[in-house]
Amino acid sequence: MIDPPYELVLCSTDPGASVASGFLVPDAGTMDELVAADTIIVPACADVRQPAPAVLVEAIRRAHDRGTRIVGLCSGAFALAEAGILDGKRATTHWMYADALASQYPGIEVDPAVLYTTDGNIFTSAGTAAAIDLCLELVRRDRGAAVVNELARRLVVPPHRAADQAQFVPVQVPLEPSTGLGPVVEWARGHLHNRITLADLADVAHVSRRTLIRRFDGEYGLTPSQWLLSERIRRAQHLLESTDLPIDRIARVRFRYTDQFAAGIRAPSAHLPQRIPGHLPARVSGDLTSPVARIYRDLASERLVHYHRGAVIWNASTQSTERVR
Repeated sequence: MIDPPYELVLCSTDPGASVASGFLVPDAGTMDELVAADTIIVPACADVRQPAPAVLVEAIRRAHDRGTRIVGLCSGAFALAEAGILDGKRATTHWMYADALASQYPGIEVDPAVLYTTDGNIFTSAGTAAAIDLCLELVRRDRGAAVVNELARRLVVPPHRAADQAQFVPVQVPLEPSTGLGPVVEWARGHLHNRITLADLADVAHVSRRTLIRRFDGEYGLTPSQWLLSERIRRAQHLLESTDLPIDRIARVRFRYTDQFAAGIRAPSAHLPQRIPGHLPARVSGDLTSPVARIYRDLASERLVHYHRGAVIWNASTQSTERVR
């Protein structure tokens, strides 16, 4: 499924140390191996009141200095905070520990509401389920949507939840069973090639527009239009990676207006994989000055870094870098 596969090395600050209530890690990697890794993932810690080991903190700093991708899952964000690499940045953790993180490290902009945060090569997540969401997002950036969809299918989890989706929604469990938004979102996913209005979604759900908006906000933390845009972006990305359809045709089929497509993939939450198939430029058809053609002609370069607002991309036509606005 993932070829080549990731190489996983479990590193320990002390030889023979145990984790997860006694689980032993034989032949654990050293802190030098940690620093040399392409991606460092710091899992949840046992006690957020105890500072992270000094050797781990120093290793995180060294890795950050060399540009390593560093991820703090759940309370693992405290180790990143102790290393000082979250200072002046937005970060999150499990909502139960958010106040402690903000109190112990006032230089961090702690957001207790979101599932995960991204800032350059630094990532933090909320609790266990959000940690899975973030890890899927990392795989999406590395290997693309098709791989993530299959991976999520095997894990039996959603392939994508937006980073700014709420960690939890304080809604009481209804006394009577409810169909929720399931039938509505399934219908919408089957009609993404058509124009879908708020009234259409409300009719399928058999509720008022106002009620539908409240339900989307409660379940996804998004408006119906924001949810539709994210679904169309992911569908378009999947088609780009798994079919030979020309880019402009995908834009017309999934967005109807190429300007909307261009605006959509420029959104901060619209992340495309770091490596785009090399044959992609040949699939740009029609008006080569259109927004979609221009954007994907640039994205086709293997030298793409991250495509989101503030990122630097390689423009193959001008042979120079440009910062996404």
